Amino acid sequence: MRFRRGFGWLVAAILWLSACCAAADATADLLRKKDQALLDAIAPGDRKVWEAALASDAVYVDENGVTMDRAEFLKQLDPLPAGASGSLHIDTYSARVSGDLATVIHTDNEEENYHGQVLKARYLMTETWRLESGEWKLHMVHAYAVLKDPPAVRLLAKELQEYVGTYSGGKSLEYVIQWDGKQLLGGRAGRSLTPLLVELRDVLFVAGQPRMRKIFQRDEKGSITGFVDRREGEDLRWSRVR
Repeated sequence: MRFRRGFGWLVAAILWLSACCAAADATADLLRKKDQALLDAIAPGDRKVWEAALASDAVYVDENGVTMDRAEFLKQLDPLPAGASGSLHIDTYSARVSGDLATVIHTDNEEENYHGQVLKARYLMTETWRLESGEWKLHMVHAYAVLKDPPAVRLLAKELQEYVGTYSGGKSLEYVIQWDGKQLLGGRAGRSLTPLLVELRDVLFVAGQPRMRKIFQRDEKGSITGFVDRREGEDLRWSRVR
């Protein structure tokens, strides 16, 4: 009898957990449909869809870091200009539901036709939703443009070898560029070196570090004197020492 009574509680607990999971999954599906509808409304500038979803105190942070309240965001939501068309589609979606709150992370793929040229982008979105009077309302959106490496170009071996040398960024701070017979390798002195790729002449980058560019400077004779590591408009300067 004790075994049966304990087993009954276990079954009840399992059923309760299953019901909670099912409810959370249903909410996640609902929010995903709402989010896709919001994305579909961006290209045509459909404010009504966003007006229905946004909470009265909603805040939207766009991919350029501009923070807007509800009214400011809706005001700038205009249709794409003539000659431009595009679409946004959810790629991955994750929602965590806790009572009347839900936090969402999703990645979106954008394809835009701009006067016959196709442009692609990817975004990472984080959101906060809240259930109000039986309706899920969007309180916070943060859009982030996912960066990617630029296409690399080829230079002649003799042109690449011009960058070989040791560069100083200050006391006890050196950056080394070497040529291994096939490619350029660079890195801090005493550390492992990684391949350096060319975006264009005198602009180099490391694969997987799309925020950074190494921009080289030359003197009046065309000789390389140093470079800057540029990230979001800020420069770390390196001078060639040998």
